Amino acid sequence: YTLVNPQIRNKLVTACQRIGVPSVSVLQPIMAAFGSYLNTGFQARPGLQHALDGDYYSRIDAMDFVLAHDDGQMMRNLNEADVVILGVSRTSKTPTCVYLANRGIKAANIPIILGCQLPTEIFSLHQPLVVGLVKNPRRLVQIRRNRLRSLNEKTDVDYADPETVAEEVNYANRLFAQQGWPVIDVTRKSIEETAAEIIRLRASHREHAAE
Repeated sequence: YTLVNPQIRNKLVTACQRIGVPSVSVLQPIMAAFGSYLNTGFQARPGLQHALDGDYYSRIDAMDFVLAHDDGQMMRNLNEADVVILGVSRTSKTPTCVYLANRGIKAANIPIILGCQLPTEIFSLHQPLVVGLVKNPRRLVQIRRNRLRSLNEKTDVDYADPETVAEEVNYANRLFAQQGWPVIDVTRKSIEETAAEIIRLRASHREHAAE
């Protein structure tokens, strides 16, 4: 059992003893070990991990924002974002935004497509941190080919062509350099590592904005 309320837990244990059924607490040994290691007590209150507090609603708002602004869907109120992520296809923009939303950070992501101009709104943003994500072209080709195979599509298309992919990445790098946007190479990074780097950059961005 995983009951934390001591009164209910005692009733369960007593009832199990009365009818001869073994009972095992899953949480108590773990929480006791953590309490001993951290030299602190713990609150025996059910549902604390699901508390409907300010942080909870902040995460919900952030998730709604991410879904509405995924893959360049909405340019309206983009300046309300905390972070705007740019990158070519398959650079983990969406999962990174979702991860950030779970930290209460409003993130929008916009794809960089060769031959297509970015929305002009991006170049006039002041409040959000704008971050570019890049990935090794060879790795991108592999990922895109796997994606096409999973969709039963042909793999010998421009989307997965090595020369075209390399040109896309070079174009994105030039754009990021021209605008002075920070760049994160996600080739060998997990979503968590990328998000942690963005959170660090955002903190620095906010400090400079406050000066």
